Amino acid sequence: MSAAREGLNYERMRMDAASRNIAAANVPVPVGQTATQWKVDLQAGDFGQLVGSGTAAHETPTGSRSVHDPAHPMADSDGMVRYPDTDLVHEMTTLMTASRGYEANVRSFNLLRNMTLRALEIGAK
Repeated sequence: MSAAREGLNYERMRMDAASRNIAAANVPVPVGQTATQWKVDLQAGDFGQLVGSGTAAHETPTGSRSVHDPAHPMADSDGMVRYPDTDLVHEMTTLMTASRGYEANVRSFNLLRNMTLRALEIGAK
């Protein structure tokens, strides 16, 4: 049950990171600051430690895309406004796969719980 619970936490973190990236895709980056995106990094063998502590999700510097909009209040001297370079197709794919992974973990948790309850019923008879 703890493995399913950790899986639920991991998939939730992936959904949170992807949704934050999508939400920030059209938020301009102030002049002099670096664009960032949320990432979930797990190394082999670190799953339980990172998910349990919540340190797997973090902001990392990323590239930026520039849009010419001289009337924008955050435009630089050349009239360019910078936005995080977010690949919306990748982020939406991450949301879909994380959602399906979350559903799979819910199903496995419920199946294991039902099996445990059934075993307790058999043992009580």
